[in-house]
Amino acid sequence: MNELPLNKAFMLLEPGPVVLVTTADKGSKNIMTISWHMVMDFTPRFALLTGPWNYSYKALVKTKECVLAIPALDLSKKVIDIGMCSGADTDKFKKFRLTALEAKQVDAPLIRECLANIECRVVHHLKKHKLFILEAVQAWIEPNRKERRTIHSRGDGFFIVDGRTLNYRRRMFEKLPPGV
Repeated sequence: MNELPLNKAFMLLEPGPVVLVTTADKGSKNIMTISWHMVMDFTPRFALLTGPWNYSYKALVKTKECVLAIPALDLSKKVIDIGMCSGADTDKFKKFRLTALEAKQVDAPLIRECLANIECRVVHHLKKHKLFILEAVQAWIEPNRKERRTIHSRGDGFFIVDGRTLNYRRRMFEKLPPGV
């Protein structure tokens, strides 16, 4: 094996699909691109890492809510470009021609063009680690969307696209004892 620089170790465990996080503060809507997130449990709870360097951070701290919008492959270039500019001086919905839809449980908007959207409330903020614990309060999916593949960051500007789905459902569940 070859030694890997420690500051590149995150690339080995980079999480699930790149998502767009929307926030709304005093009528100002914003979108940020993020891959630093994870599923925490089935309730469902998620963790999201961002800090004061990100314009959306202040809205997350203040409003304690957001939407996790899951884009598909056809939005990948917009997703990257959204992450390369700041909501401090850019209306990202307008610039990237995305449609903000009213959410049911939070003020942050859904993104119509995304495959799915999850409305969330911040239930805990670990300031030391810049980590937000989110609880999902409403979820949406577009069942008729043709492109369903998501993009996954490998770090340093490299991405992977979802591929073929493997169905091991029978293998996993046929071995469970009755009643489980």
